[in-house]
Formats: sequence, structure tokens, C-alpha cells
Amino acid sequence: MAAAAATATLSDDDAEERVAATNAQMMLLTRKMIEIRNILQEISTSGGSRSLTRVQLPSIVVIGSQSSGKSSVLEAIVGHEFLPKGNNMVTRRPIELTLINAPDAAAEYGEFPALKLGKITDFAQIQRTLTDLNLAIPDSEAVSDDPIRLNIYSPHVPDLTLIDLPGYIQIAAADQPETLKSKITSLCDKYIAAPNIIVAISAADVDLANSTALRAAKRMDPRGERTIGVITKLDLIEPSRAIELLQNRNYPLQMGYVGVVSKVPSSFASRSSSGILSRFSGAGDSGDIGSAIAKNEEMYFGRHPVLTKALEDADQQQVSLGVINLRNKLMHILERTMAKNLQPACDAIHQELEETAYQFKVEYNDRPITAESYLAQSLDSFKLSFKEFAGKFGREQVRAMLKSELDQRVLDLLAQRYWNKLDEEPDLSLATLDDTTIKSILRPVSELPNAPSDDVYWHRQLDACVSNLTKSGVGRTSTTLVSNALSGEMEHLVNSGAFKTHPYVKTIVQDATMEILNSRFYSTADQVENCIKPYKYEVEVEDREWSKSREHAFALLKEEVRQCEAAYYKLQRSVGGAKKLSQVEKFVEKSCKGLVRMEDANEIYGFSQALIDKGREGLFLTKRADILRLRMQALKSKQCKSKDSKYYCPEIFLDVVADKLTQTAVLFLNVELLSDFYYHLPRELDARLGHGLGVEKMESFAKENSKVRRHLELQERKQKLELATEKIESVIAMQKTRRLQPA
Repeated sequence: MAAAAATATLSDDDAEERVAATNAQMMLLTRKMIEIRNILQEISTSGGSRSLTRVQLPSIVVIGSQSSGKSSVLEAIVGHEFLPKGNNMVTRRPIELTLINAPDAAAEYGEFPALKLGKITDFAQIQRTLTDLNLAIPDSEAVSDDPIRLNIYSPHVPDLTLIDLPGYIQIAAADQPETLKSKITSLCDKYIAAPNIIVAISAADVDLANSTALRAAKRMDPRGERTIGVITKLDLIEPSRAIELLQNRNYPLQMGYVGVVSKVPSSFASRSSSGILSRFSGAGDSGDIGSAIAKNEEMYFGRHPVLTKALEDADQQQVSLGVINLRNKLMHILERTMAKNLQPACDAIHQELEETAYQFKVEYNDRPITAESYLAQSLDSFKLSFKEFAGKFGREQVRAMLKSELDQRVLDLLAQRYWNKLDEEPDLSLATLDDTTIKSILRPVSELPNAPSDDVYWHRQLDACVSNLTKSGVGRTSTTLVSNALSGEMEHLVNSGAFKTHPYVKTIVQDATMEILNSRFYSTADQVENCIKPYKYEVEVEDREWSKSREHAFALLKEEVRQCEAAYYKLQRSVGGAKKLSQVEKFVEKSCKGLVRMEDANEIYGFSQALIDKGREGLFLTKRADILRLRMQALKSKQCKSKDSKYYCPEIFLDVVADKLTQTAVLFLNVELLSDFYYHLPRELDARLGHGLGVEKMESFAKENSKVRRHLELQERKQKLELATEKIESVIAMQKTRRLQPA
């Protein structure tokens, strides 16, 4: 007897070990298939050229009417309250829930792969995030087929993939679209199509004949091969009635029914201020809400002999009760369904890989690319363009640019002090002054060639011009001019080079440019001002300088005459011809002399105010051109040949001053600003782009270029398909080994 008992004990132990080994293998298979499914999901949602419609791996899809207890079942499996709750329709998007058994995890946590929020250990935060993502769908749409992906890692969950869908409704509310019912039905039909497993949730206190979930499952799975029924709220009906529902007779399903209570006992449910169930501690080893529910179910079933007997004779009565049995059943069904789809999925993945590999070879000749290599290549290209620019934009270019700016200032000073003076006819605005006073204040430049050499008026005019020119802030002006030119050229290089499709890098280059230039701006401006200070008191002129400036001043005046003539011809065309403009000019001249009244311009002569203004402009251009020609003759005369005639030839002397200011400023601009900028910018870009850019930003940068994005996405697709192929082949090999092992 003792020997027989020992043998029986050994047999029981062996059976338990075999069951444990089978369960372990099953979990390993399911986990690997979930990994493959996640890889394929990443390929389909990565924005690649096409989705993987041929590759189909099953998921468990949970459907049910609102208030059928669907959320409670899912939360009982997970062990936490985490799904959105609310009075109005809160679940508006599919929630693709992947449970990963993590026995070594220090804490349970969830991750939203698409949001990249990291590990979230607070399930209340997960619930708030899910609620926000669902409520982001406007009331006018109510539902969306854009899924929310959530991964939960815990030592207390099995490896499962579950998809929670919006609950069926019978009638749309007043604030909901009339098409809501059909939209939910269409969304659910899309997910419960083959090969997915359907978990049809029905409340026990509602006749199964009226179950919307069973009706939808029957429509999409007529033979009931992929559907498992879950009857919730068993505690609301008589136990005998519960057994009758679960015996799979009236509405038979090949996978049968599971009955659950899925209610947290009131003694274990403590609610926080936000209404979220806190984790239950002390309800079994796992210490979660799922264990509390299982304990509560066990106590409820124990109080009713008919349910206790059903649990003991589950195989004979074909009755399954409790959340734990539901978990195990879902694991076995998912494993069995996935195993059945292994070879077809493997063949489909192989086909996708062959097509992708061929496409990659044809389009890119199997040439690999990385975001980092593309960034390095783009940066090198930009630095090469920058080096070419630095070779072309040096001291001579800065000198020409600054001299052009000072030339304009000289012309403005000459116009202000010499050219905008009275000639023969006085202006009416000066009618209150006597002739002597007018002549002493505003002397025409036509008097200058014949003025005495000691004429104080003309001496003061030139001294005032020199003072204005040297004290006009040349340091800040020249530094601003060069800084603006450099920043403008950098913007041009970015917009025309390797970075033209990369707005983020454009900002980095512009920021680096401005930081370097701003850091040197004030010191450079101060240095230039200090170095030109001697010219504010005395300017010595050499014969060579005078001769050079004489030619340059003549060229400037000649260009001014050309511009005056061009503007005058344009004015003629705008008023209808030279004759018309001449008539208006004569009228303006007569009005200035008091021969005609300006009030009669329109009534008698038919000249509008706009035409009168153009007449004034024409007179101004004509007189300005005459004065410029007069000064050109003076510059070519013997009087302006010598540097001693500076008061007779202010145009030449001011050009000499402008040239000296330019040469002095350029020396320090080249050393203090240009050379410093050319040295630091490439190194600053290396620091910010070469090493300072993270992996995610590098990827984002590379994919801003459509051609590079396509290259990267096709390469990534190929790599992921290769990984999926490797994993699914290892699963198939594992399955073959498992079948060869003795029972």
C-alpha cells in the first residue's frame, strides 16, 4: 500500500511538472509571437511605403455593450483600474493592450510606445492619459479607428494581446452624431474579422438573445470558431440560471463561455480623491486588484453549492468560472490560434522580405545609410561651402561694402550742406526774410568756385561735413554692416545647400551665427571707434590719395546724374510724356514766383494734386542734375587738381576722409570679427550638431529630407522584416521540437 501511494505521489508530481513545463513553453511561444506582432505593427505604422496586409497574426478583441462589465473584466485580468471612466462615452478609440509577463520587474509599469513618455508606474496616470487621448476625438466624430497602443509589464499578468473597443450603443444621445451606432459597428467589425479571437462580453442580467456582442460575433464568425463568450455580473442572477447560461447549449460557441463576477469587494476598494482604485495589498501573493476579485469570486462561488459543484466537475459539466480561469483560457486560445497561423504568417513575412530586399537593391544598390552618417555628410558639405565663402568674403569685400555705405553718407552730406541751396530763385517759404539774411544762411554752390580762399562760410561747411562723417558712429555702422552681411550669407548657404530641407538645423546655424557675432559686436565696434578717433581732429592728405579720390568722386557724381536722368524719364512716362511734364513744371515754377495761384491748378489748368507733386519732383531732379554736372566740371578743373583746394572741392576731400575711415575700420573688422567668426562657427556647429544632437533628433533631422526618409524607412523595413523572419523561424523550430518530445 505504501509503495502504491508513493508511486501515485510521484505520478502526480510528474504530471504537475509536465503541466508547468507545458505552460512555460506556451508562455514562451506567446511572448515570441507577441514580439513578432509588435515588430510587424511597427512596420505597418512607421509611415513606410505600404502596410503588411498579407501578414496576419491573431489578437484577442474584446467587445460588448456599454455597462456590460467589459472594462471590469479587462481590469481584473491586468490587476489595476486603468481604463477611462466617465458619464458620457469615454472610450472613443481602440486600445491595443499588450500584457508582458515580467517576473523580474521591480515594479509594475505601463508604456505608450507612440508617445515616448517612458515607464509610468502610476496606473492613475495611465488612466488619465488614456482618457485624454480618447477625449481628443471631438464629439462631432465620437469615434476613431486610430488605435492607442499601451504595453503593461508586470509579474502578475500573462503574455496576452487584448484590444478594447468602444461599447455598442442602441441609440445615440442628443449630443452625439446620429451615425454613431453604425460607426461603432463598423469599427468593431473591422477588428473582429479573422483571424482575431472575439471575446463577447454579455451581462448575466440581460437575455443573451439581446446581446449585441453575441450578435456581432455571430455575424463575423457564423460557426462560432473564434468566439469565446464571457458572462459578467453572475451575482445578479440565480446560481442555477448561471449554470444554465454557461453550459453552452442555447447559443453554442466552440470555445464556450466563462462566467465572472469581476467585482472588487467593498472591504478592499479604497478610492482616492480622483476616484481611482488604489492597489490592493493583502489579497494573495500578487497583491493586486485581480487577486482581490479572484478571492471575492472564490468566496461567492463557495456560498452556492451548485456553483461549487460546477467548479469541481468543470470538465463534465463544461462550465468555466472566474477571472483566473478566463485568463488561462485566453492564454491557451491565443497560443493555439497563433500556433495555427505560424506557417502562413512565416510565408507571408518571407514574401514581404523578398519584395522589400529586391526594392532596396534596385533603388539603393544595397547601400546602407544612417541618420548619423547623413548628418555628418550634410555638415561636411555645409562646412565646405562655408570655407569657399570665407575665401571669397575677406578684407577687400568688406572694404568695398563699407566704402559704398560711407559714399552714400558723403552724398547725403553734400546734398544737405551744398546742393540743396538756393540758386537763382528764392523759395516762397523764405519770403519773410530779406535778401541779405537769405544769402548769409543759404549760399548757392555755384558761388563756390569764385569764393575767396579765406571765405569762412565754405570753411565751416566742409568742417561740419567732416565732423558729421567721422562722428556718425562708423564703428557701430561698420560692425553692423559686416554682421548683417555674414548672417545673410549664412542664411543663403543654409537655404541653398545640404541643410535647405531642415528647418531645425537652419535654426541651429542661425543661432550659432548670431551668438558668435553678438559676442564680438561691442568690442569690435569700440576698437574701430578708438582707431578712427584721430580723424575727428585732423585729416592729412597725400597727393596720391587726393588723385585717387578725385577720380572716385567724379564717378560718384556721374552715377548720381545717371540716376537723376533715369528717374526723370520714368516720371515722364508716368504722366503721359515729356510735354505734359514740362507743362506741369512751368506751372509750378510760375506758382513759386507768384505769377499764378496754386488754387487754380485743377479748376483752370486741369492739374491734379498728384500731378503737381510729380511736377515738383521733376523740377527737383532737373535742378539736382544741373548742380551735379556743374560740380563734375569743377572736379575736372585745374582748381581741384591740388589737395590744397579742399574747400573748393569738398567732394574730393570727403571721399579721402571716407577712404581713410574705411581702411582703418577694415583692419580691425578683419581681425576682431571676420577671422574670429570663420574660426569659431565650424567648431560651434560640430559641438551642436555633431555631438549635441540626440539620436531621436538625428532621426528626425534625416527624415526631413524626403529622399533620405524613404531610404531610411525602406532600410528599416527590411531590417525589421529580417528580425521578424528570424524570430518566427525560431518559434516554428521550437514548435517542432516540442511536438517531437515524448508526452
